[in-house]
Amino acid sequence: MAAKSKLSVPTIKRMEGAMGPERSTEANVDAVRRALEGAGVVFLEPKSNKDGGAGVRLKK
Repeated sequence: MAAKSKLSVPTIKRMEGAMGPERSTEANVDAVRRALEGAGVVFLEPKSNKDGGAGVRLKK
């Protein structure tokens, strides 16, 4: 993840910790999201799935 998002390993570890991505900058969260999207992850907005909640799935 660090290499794909171009962030440091300690930054990724902090984001994965108990405090989560709130401990990081918006730019870092965006970098991780772009890396995940590049790997085929689709982020679902609230109400965009039948259960009505946000979520993720893999591209078909």
